[in-house]
Amino acid sequence: MKLQGPALRLTIFIGETDQWHHKPLYHEIVRRAHRAGLAGASVMRGIEGYGASNHIHTTRILSLSEDLPLAIVIVDAEEPVRAFLPQLDELVGEGLVIIDEVEVIRYVGRPGDPAQETR
Repeated sequence: MKLQGPALRLTIFIGETDQWHHKPLYHEIVRRAHRAGLAGASVMRGIEGYGASNHIHTTRILSLSEDLPLAIVIVDAEEPVRAFLPQLDELVGEGLVIIDEVEVIRYVGRPGDPAQETR
């Protein structure tokens, strides 16, 4: 079965060491996205990058950074994504948020697929 159509991709760029009440900020964003019923969220760690501080963060061994860039990607219909934005206003002190219009093709299993029947 295939679901498809227009959606929004919400990408939040923050630092790995950013905190929310002494816990990782990325964890709180994902937790709130889940609680808000958004379709899904993924956190990806960058191997190198820089942002507002203009300081390059990297995984290279000679200049190993403890604050690597993170990207949190959430894709859902426009209404739930836009409804989630006030949560980011509360959570993100420094970072970048991008909203893109995207077209989604979601595969949710094939009839008679044994891999799907065991889930």
